[in-house]
Amino acid sequence: AIVHLAAIHFIPECEANPELAVSTNVVGTVNLLQCCPTQCRFVFASSGAVYRPEDHPHSEDNSPPGPLDIYGLTKLQGEEYTRYFATLRGFPAVVARLFNVVGPGETNPHVLPEIVAQLKAGRTELLLGNLDSRRDYIHISDAAAGFAALALAGDVPTGTTVTVNLGTGQTASVREILELLRTISSIPIRVVLDPARLRRVDRPFLAADTRRIRERFGWSPVRTMADALRDLWEHPDLPTALLQKYKLP
Repeated sequence: AIVHLAAIHFIPECEANPELAVSTNVVGTVNLLQCCPTQCRFVFASSGAVYRPEDHPHSEDNSPPGPLDIYGLTKLQGEEYTRYFATLRGFPAVVARLFNVVGPGETNPHVLPEIVAQLKAGRTELLLGNLDSRRDYIHISDAAAGFAALALAGDVPTGTTVTVNLGTGQTASVREILELLRTISSIPIRVVLDPARLRRVDRPFLAADTRRIRERFGWSPVRTMADALRDLWEHPDLPTALLQKYKLP
């Protein structure tokens, strides 16, 4: 099996350098697809960002695509190339639409590493953007187990592509996450709105319908949002950029 995870996925970076996002996320994917042996299952890490905004969990069959940013566009193109080459070259493929991953080891300054970095630096007044958009957060260990199941379990006929959501089906807002972090860290957190952190386009709701991956590949998440936040707090393993930004050791 080939599990293709490599991508530029920090949205501000994709928007600032669209040519780099396309060359990495689209051309890089095509390069791997051209090399995939016919007997090998190809698992492509796509994203829930390919969906058009809806106010209910997204379904692989019933929720139309409609990316709002460069990142989502590159992932949707990667999906299309995966289906094309799976049929052309005759190998089984899985498109995994991954939702928001949480836990130790994040290499990009997404909102949760950003919050934890500020708290670890001794700040109790946090500079943040939108607090009310809801996201489907999945623990990194559950995500890894999901990719293992997609690579090794289930039936994917040669020359076909199965598309699944890899998430939890549950959502949380940044405001709710801050309440959990107040309990986990015992820090009296105060939030200050930073207009520079507000995205030009920010979907209000993003969640996965996970019935297909549960039924077809036998996978389901076992960790909660609180588990993910506790692990992130206790073993942050923060990105270098955040360590330098907040002068952490």
